[in-house]
Order: sequence, then C-alpha cells, then structure tokens
Amino acid sequence: MDTLLNALPWVAGGLFLVLLLAVLRRPLRWLGQLAARTGVGLGVLYALSWAGGLLGIHLGVNLTNALVLGVLGVPGFGLLVALEWMLGA
Repeated sequence: MDTLLNALPWVAGGLFLVLLLAVLRRPLRWLGQLAARTGVGLGVLYALSWAGGLLGIHLGVNLTNALVLGVLGVPGFGLLVALEWMLGA
C-alpha cells in the first residue's frame, strides 16, 4: 500500500502532462512552424548580407527582421527593403 501511495503523485503528474500536451498541441505546432520560418528568414538575411553589397541592399541580420520575414514571407522582404530605403539607413 505504501508503494502505491508513493507512485500516485507520479501517475497524477504524468496524466496532467499528457492532458497539458493534448491541449497545447496546436499552439506548440504553430510555435514550431514559426521558429522554422524564422530560421529560414535568418538564413536569407545572412545570404543577403553576404551578397547585399552587389545589390545595394543592406538589411541587418537580427531576430526582428527574421521574424518579419518568417511571418510575412516575400512581402515582408519588400517591407524591410522599403523601410530601409525610406529611412535612408
């Protein structure tokens, strides 16, 4: 009986964790996709910074720009280029 009482919090915690993961499945998937798209955005920004001198485009390689590229895609790139041009940075 004593071992059953010792195992009860572990079983309850495991069931709570399974229930929590079932409830948060969609938001966690969305965050994973956002992280992957942001990583691709960082890669694009890095490649652009390497070849940006030839094209005359100088965007900073940072998390904010990568998030804009990850969420908005190609229109986000246009937005960043337009902001860079308008601000004259």
